[in-house]
Amino acid sequence: MNHKIRIGIAGYGNLGKGAELAIQYNTDMELVAVFSRRHFKHTASGVPVVSVSDMAEYKDKIDVMLLCGGSATDLAEQGPQFAALFNTVDSFDTHAKIPEYFGAMDNVAKKHGTVATISVGWDPGLFSLNRLLANSVLPQGVDYTFWGKGVSQGHSDALRRIAGVKDAKQYTIPKDELIASIRAGQAPIVSANQAHWRDCYIVADEGADLEFIEQTVKNMPDYFAGYETKVTFISAEDLAAKHGDMPHGGFVLRSGTSSPSNKHIFEFSLKLDSNPEFTSSVLLAYARAAYRMSAWNFTGAYTVLDIPFAWLSPKSAAELRQQFL
Repeated sequence: MNHKIRIGIAGYGNLGKGAELAIQYNTDMELVAVFSRRHFKHTASGVPVVSVSDMAEYKDKIDVMLLCGGSATDLAEQGPQFAALFNTVDSFDTHAKIPEYFGAMDNVAKKHGTVATISVGWDPGLFSLNRLLANSVLPQGVDYTFWGKGVSQGHSDALRRIAGVKDAKQYTIPKDELIASIRAGQAPIVSANQAHWRDCYIVADEGADLEFIEQTVKNMPDYFAGYETKVTFISAEDLAAKHGDMPHGGFVLRSGTSSPSNKHIFEFSLKLDSNPEFTSSVLLAYARAAYRMSAWNFTGAYTVLDIPFAWLSPKSAAELRQQFL
């Protein structure tokens, strides 16, 4: 690479702040600017903050833009706008809407000659890759994905978008007895909503309709509808004191067979102290790939399923073969 990869961050919430921290561990990258709808001049590390309305001025100053807005409302609108000007990487995580979002980003990126890497993170992202790998190796079997116990950024963001909600955290919690049965060699058929429950802690605005908020949560499609969901209203002080951290993690398992007498368990797991910091670290690895793909004249939308692992690393192909093969 002739110069450091010039990174922009769009959105300065938990994920954007995590990306700012993670860039210091990627020595082939530099943070040029943060783009926000809020009005402040510099980030915690002194990087300039630019209004989203002025993003076109940075078209030739940024190699890859990390889109760190929420999937519930931000990315569907902002993603195509940024992809018209920049190579992008985002963590769009509303699984049911990924095909639609991919199509929109693919059309814009091909039209404007950019690379749009979508749905990057750990799920969708690293978990997606392991589901694909497990299915390819064990074509006869059953898949399982468990999330948590941990704070879901996307679901917490969706809670905060409800009228009357000041702040909120949502924990996704897997059912331990089900995980134990799978590891023991059983292969029950269960859906995601049967395998988890959702624990919500909400700070409501003064005078807000708590019953309306609770019912809106429990009936929200793509997020809470169909899940066992608990809603607890607490004070802002309790939320900060008891739910200030952002841990998460989970498991991908496939229970499969290679012959009638031999069973196999494929498992990939993550345990994360900081969901946003880890997710942003994945975004940066794929930013490196997006930078290379743009230099190689790729255009359009891509997912983690389309991009070889080798393109994520700053190391050469020869170094990768020597160190990791």
